[in-house]
Amino acid sequence: MNTMHDAVILGWGRSAVTPVGGALSSLQPHEIGAPVMLGILQRFGIPLSAIDAVIAGNAMGAGGNPARMLALAAGCADRIPALSVDSQCCAGLDAVALANGMLAAGNADVVIAGGVEAWSRAPIRQHRPRHPGEPAIEYGSPAFAPDPARDPDMLLAAARHALAAGITREQQDDWALQSHARAVAAHLHVQDEIIAIGAATCDSYPRALDQRHLTRMPVAAISDDERVDAATRQAHAISRIAISPSADGAAFVIIATRDAARRLNLRPQFTWRAGVSVGALPETPMLAAIDATQAVLARTANKIGAMWGVELHDAFAAQAIAFCETLHLSPAQLNRHGGGLGRGHPIGASGAISLVRLLADMHHAAPDGALGLATIAAAGGLATAAIIERC
Repeated sequence: MNTMHDAVILGWGRSAVTPVGGALSSLQPHEIGAPVMLGILQRFGIPLSAIDAVIAGNAMGAGGNPARMLALAAGCADRIPALSVDSQCCAGLDAVALANGMLAAGNADVVIAGGVEAWSRAPIRQHRPRHPGEPAIEYGSPAFAPDPARDPDMLLAAARHALAAGITREQQDDWALQSHARAVAAHLHVQDEIIAIGAATCDSYPRALDQRHLTRMPVAAISDDERVDAATRQAHAISRIAISPSADGAAFVIIATRDAARRLNLRPQFTWRAGVSVGALPETPMLAAIDATQAVLARTANKIGAMWGVELHDAFAAQAIAFCETLHLSPAQLNRHGGGLGRGHPIGASGAISLVRLLADMHHAAPDGALGLATIAAAGGLATAAIIERC
């Protein structure tokens, strides 16, 4: 049986991330994912026939098997298995971790894994009536904990934590401004990781912001803690710019055994060192990435300071600030070329996009033996983190 350290990454890539209603809005998940998958194979010189399985994270498809649709749309042989993963925001990174497990179990030698989200095409969701004559009830988000008291709206949970931790709106807005600035500055830098799909050739959300933009941003959420006066709650509110926007996109990596890489005459670019999924408090889901990061660092006997790069999908600016403060990480070390705040949040793909961003940055600049960490949190108090090593 293979060990975790036998898994190597042979290729990676992603689509542009486009806002809901943007350049990818007419496409279904497989119509976004298949071109990305084929583009990666072509870019890294890997034949489609080498793929033994496809694993794809997806959160908004409401059932079915998007991974199977993707595999067939890409031209995989009918015999190739395909597994869809729905752990919401963690799904894309969880898919890669599951692929590593498939390799370790000897069930595959080469797997393409990641995530895809066509949020613009998400089905209209309704709860079926319990009794005749009752109307169906439309809903935007399902429950993530059986006890409603433990399942706050994600925006409200972020606002509650911002107030409790003393993270002001000004701090959050400034973080978002920096995320956009980094993403805008990296426009050309990230182009070689993007597989163009029609007119979607670059991330379209990042923009040059200044204080005038920030002051005009409406409040999206404010803590409901009435023990605190209204002015203080307002000072720690979550503004619209401090939230990662809804988006469409896809990202995948090709992960394989070392033996398979030798057979394909390919030089591994990275080693998959470890992947960890954890559960945490559903009441503060955005903090779960801290737990996952601590767990994966402990598993590999590393410290955060040993990481050449760290990518967190920051669904909220308050989340990124808390992440840095708790782990004693300099903000300059996190999301060097902008995070989810400046890019967007295609839920089931976001973890895989963070991993691809990390791979691309390390491929450009990291020395052999350098370590990198990608992590993401999800609704319900879940999180996933992974460590890779430059070969």
